Order: sequence, then structure tokens, then C-alpha cells
Amino acid sequence: MVIGVPGTVLKKLAVESRLGDETLISETVGTNLSQQGSVIGELLEKQLVNEQEFLRHLAAEFGLPLWDAALPAMDEKLRVQFPARLALRYHVYPVRLNENDLYLLTYDPFNLTARQVIAHTMNEPVTWCIATRRNILAALRAGYGVGAETFDAILEGREVDDATFDLKQEVNVVDEEDPEATVVSFVNQIMREALDERATDIHVEPLENDLRIRYRIDGVLHEVPVPSKIKMLQASVLSRIKIMAHLDIAERRMPQDGRINLEMEGQPIDVRVATIPTVSGESISLRLLARNRFDFSLLGLTAEAEKSIRDLIALPNGIILLTGPTGCGKSTSLYTFLSMLNTMERRIVTVEDPVEHKLTGVMQIAIKPEINLTFATALRSILRGDPNVIMIGEMRDFETAEIAIRAALTGHLVFSTLHTNDAIGGITRLIDMGVQPFLVSSSVRAFLAQRLVRVLCPSCKKPAEHRRPFLEQIGFPMAYADRIQQAVGCEKCRQTGYEGRAALFEICLVTTAMQDMISQGKSGEALRAKALQEGMVPLRQDGWNRVIAGVTTVEEVVRVTASDLSVLDE
Repeated sequence: MVIGVPGTVLKKLAVESRLGDETLISETVGTNLSQQGSVIGELLEKQLVNEQEFLRHLAAEFGLPLWDAALPAMDEKLRVQFPARLALRYHVYPVRLNENDLYLLTYDPFNLTARQVIAHTMNEPVTWCIATRRNILAALRAGYGVGAETFDAILEGREVDDATFDLKQEVNVVDEEDPEATVVSFVNQIMREALDERATDIHVEPLENDLRIRYRIDGVLHEVPVPSKIKMLQASVLSRIKIMAHLDIAERRMPQDGRINLEMEGQPIDVRVATIPTVSGESISLRLLARNRFDFSLLGLTAEAEKSIRDLIALPNGIILLTGPTGCGKSTSLYTFLSMLNTMERRIVTVEDPVEHKLTGVMQIAIKPEINLTFATALRSILRGDPNVIMIGEMRDFETAEIAIRAALTGHLVFSTLHTNDAIGGITRLIDMGVQPFLVSSSVRAFLAQRLVRVLCPSCKKPAEHRRPFLEQIGFPMAYADRIQQAVGCEKCRQTGYEGRAALFEICLVTTAMQDMISQGKSGEALRAKALQEGMVPLRQDGWNRVIAGVTTVEEVVRVTASDLSVLDE
């Protein structure tokens, strides 16, 4: 049994497999050897070496077997026999090839503590093998589920129907290690992993015989592996989240809304919580709102779109409307625009439902319908408060639109949103609300339709090939077919092929010609034709420009801009 490794040998192997600075490798090895830390873990986590090459050299140097094949799915019997707390604490993945042979895969075979603890726990001989860290961590997460180590410790010595324990402790700091295995720490682990995965939403959904947890990452929902018996703690998990959000844990029949203030590594994070009563129990959705810096570089705009928008927000008055479905990034864009305008010389007031991000120096009003504080009533007060810029979370009715138009016509710059499918749809939507066409044409400066597409991971994207009939069907410019890239998936992007999102824009400027057509009550088709004639770039075309630039994929553009998704099956 190998129980130790000379530092000089590790340095030699690490340097042979290095990706970066040899000095950093030497410092990492020396520091960890002196502190009795995990040398190999540090080298791999900091990506100071080529993981595959380093572990291959390591296995050859010490005569250890190397597991090159894909890791098999976790066997259910083995999941019970090999405790999650050992597997997850020491990053060891168990594999049984037959009834007699038990293999333990690790990337750090020199962790003496792990060897001793596991030998004491398992009453059978084992064979230690080396496998890559990324494969082991992915297999452990899929096999045991999020928070499995804490989950198993919670269940030890407790009755199956005990679902009311550990609900009074409230520490909303998710980056602190909790020495006690409690529901508090289990919920913290769920939130910590969601933040690490860049999730924007967490959905905790009770099913008939299970409790499902899903993260929304880059706009797409991903199911999270959970411990097999998590249904036993459903009431405790849901109650813990409700306590954090200051909700009534006894109320399970009516929807509730609340907020949680979290900290992760010193970064404040606001969480909006919404509960929905279902036939299988309460479903809870959490919207994670990191207090990010808002600027144009984060929107991923093209140079042309950025120039057009900068020109629009520099206007002294008028209405600028963002359109699109829920979750298309309208709020983020509005906050970005306000951040650009937020100077000492301007007074900015917003009316929102709810206030998603707090902006320093901006007066933000949260709507409260229960006391008749609506968009319309708040706007009336705002106009008496000497604002320069007004942001309305959403134009929902004629009264709100009418006051916004009055504000624009009296010298204010107004931002707001509408739920329509495209930019031209914003014009017809206002008219359908009851706004006179001549008021729309004289007050609105531009309609901006927006969508979000996932951005290709730069580490693994590669050229793609599509059949010519498919590209012609979706309207892709065939002259650029050789520039199409596809999503592959790697460790950096967690095998999704995408990392982050960028905004597509369709900017319809209300020019003099458009004003005349709107006042004359022209149809939406005629207005769209005129806007295209004057240079409006449709959402789909803006998407193709991103595909040609290697930013996203054809599939992503079709997904967010097509009403008929059957084309993706071609």
C-alpha cells in the first residue's frame, strides 16, 4: 500500500504535465507538503497540470491501476453499502465489477486518512485505482445527489416520519461550513451549488413519490440529482426555505411571496421566493438575484446595437419600450440603461413589481396593490417629484400608459416593458390598450424586442455541418454556412457546450415616416415592412449575425425566435 509520496517525485511529475508556471507548481507542492494538505488536489483544482497526463504519469510511477474508461452509474446496493459521507468527503467513487471485486477510484491515492477511515468502515478488500478528478466529481454528484453527505447524517438515528427537526436555526450565509448536519446546512448546500452552477432559479417541486429539484442555468432547466430518500425530508426542506423567507410555515393552502438575503464569499445575493400549493404539496421557486454590475459589456451587444441604444438613452425625452416574453432579460437591460444615466445631475425614479435589484442613487418604489399603490397611483406622485428619468416595470393597462405618455410629452425620459413577441407588436399592443395612435407616434421613440441566447463555450466549440435544406428552411444566409459552430461540452461548461448568455435585439426606431403610418392606423404588417425598409434588423437576422460570429448556434437562435420548433427535428 502506498501511504506517502516524496515531494521531489511529485514536482517532477507535475512539471512534466504542467500547463502553467513551473514556479507555481513548486510553491504549491512545497506549501501543501509542509501543511500536510492535499498536494494532488491543489494541483488539479488550480489546473496547474494537465490532469490526464499527470495522473497517467502518477499511475505509472507508483504502479497503480489507471481507470481510463467512462465511470459506470452508481449501483443501488453499493450506494447503501458505501456511505455518502465517505465518498463525498474524500472524493472516492466505488465501483463493483462483480460480487468479489470492489474498486475505489480516487485522484489522490496518497490520502492516508481516507485509506484508514475507509478500511475501518469496509469489511472487505478493495483495489485502489486512479481516475480523473472531473470524472469522479461528476459521478459522485450523479450517484449520491446534491447534499448527500449532510442528508445521510441527518437521517442517522432519526425516525422515518420525523420531519420537524432543526427548523429554528437561521444562518443565511451559504459559504460557511456548518459543523452540524442539519436541514439548515442541507438547504445551504442546495443554494451553494446553484450559485456555483450560475443558476438563476431553483425549483423545489414535490412529486407523488419524490422531491424534484431543478436549476435554471442559462435559461434552460436542468434536473439536479438528489438523495434517493429525500422525500422523507420534504416538509423540513420546504419549511426551512419558508422560514428563511419569513413566510408562514403553517399556511400551505395559499400562495406566498417572500425574500431571502444571502451571502456567498462576501457577495450579497437577493433571493425572491414564491410558493404554490399543488396536489402533492407546496412547490417553491427561488429566483437568485446577484447584485451585479450593470454595463453594456455584460449584455453581449453587437457594436451596431450598442450604438443605437446609446443614442436612444441620450435623448432628453420620450418613451423607450422593451418587449418580449418573461425571462428574456428586459429587466437586466433596463437596469443597465439606468446605470448609464445614473449621474449626480439626473433624478431617476422607478416603479417596479417587485424591485429586483437595488441601484444606489435611484429612487425605487415597490408596488403594493393591497394598499392601492399601483403603477398608475405611483406615477401620479412621481410626476410631482421632479424626476428626469422614469422607469415603469411594466405597462399593464391604459391608465399606466396614459400617464407615461403624459410624462414623455412633458419632457421626461421614460423606460418601460410590454409583453409582445416583436418590436412592431408593441405598437399594436398600446393601441389595443386604448391609447390613441397619434399619442403613440408622438411619445414613443423606439420599440426594442429582446431575446437571450446561450453563448458557446470557447473551450469546446467546433465547426458544425447542417443539411442545406434545413438551413434554407430557417432562412440562414448560405454564404456563411462554413462559419457555423456547434456546442460540444467539456468540464469548463459542465458538458452543456454553453457558458453564459447574450442578448439579441430588434430595434424599431419611430422615425418620421413611421410616425405618419402609426397616426394613419396602418396595419402591423405595413409597419413592419416600413421598419425593415428603414434598416431594422429582425431578431432572427441578429441571431444569424451571432452565429456567423461564432457566438452561438443555429439551434439556439431557432429556439428563441421560432414559433414552430419542429424545424429543430429536421
